[in-house]
Amino acid sequence: MYLLLPRHPTLCSVSTPSHRYLQFKTSHRTNLRYLKSLGIISPGLSTTPSPETVSHILYTIDYFKSKGFSEPDFSRIAFLSPHIFTPSFNPTATEPVFEFLTNELAASLEDSCGLILKCPHILESDPEYCLKPTLDYLTKLGIKQLNTPTTLNAHLLDTRVDKLKEKMRFLRSVGFSIEESRRVCGRFPAIFGYGIDHNLKPKFDYLVWKMKRNGREEVNKFPQYFGFSLGNRIKPRHLHLKQRNVDSEVPLNRMLLWSDVRFYKKWK
Repeated sequence: MYLLLPRHPTLCSVSTPSHRYLQFKTSHRTNLRYLKSLGIISPGLSTTPSPETVSHILYTIDYFKSKGFSEPDFSRIAFLSPHIFTPSFNPTATEPVFEFLTNELAASLEDSCGLILKCPHILESDPEYCLKPTLDYLTKLGIKQLNTPTTLNAHLLDTRVDKLKEKMRFLRSVGFSIEESRRVCGRFPAIFGYGIDHNLKPKFDYLVWKMKRNGREEVNKFPQYFGFSLGNRIKPRHLHLKQRNVDSEVPLNRMLLWSDVRFYKKWK
């Protein structure tokens, strides 16, 4: 059985003219080596993928190359979203995602690839029912430059609106108005990535009950408070200031933003 190899020099160790034929077994083995070199197929895999599976994976690779991805990108995509390199995944079905990134988000080709590399699951998100509503919601909160390929932006875009609203409901439950909740989230969008029960609520409770501060007022002034570790930053520094009877005098931003050297030198 023989197969005419496609013109992809990267798939073979030597270039093959279009009129030359190689034995199918040899080409399949070469393609397997190529996929292993990309990190898509594990070298220790006990079951060898079929020629049909390999052919589909190579087609997926070519499709994403046409979208601006390079070979070093595929190992990360395969690690975070292995489903993308399986026979059940149709790469052309992601075309609406790329259109959304270009037309709705105004992301360049490079930025689109960067966002997907930060969160490959974006490729499997429905633009109409997931990505667009999320973008609209975040935009209304005043969050800008979502086309910048950061980890935060990528995961925000891939978060459903209902999940985003949970953080708003938490803020409302502890006394913030609707407008205040929107402003806090808009100024500190990383809040959407934190859990409520094991992160936001313990930090807010500590601010109110242990630090004896007006939580609503303090967070309105410094929403970044939620971004600091309760055990490693907030508690140690608060207790250090409390021992010196100055804990109520030091603003949260000075207490938490300063480096250890500057902080402990100031309040010895």
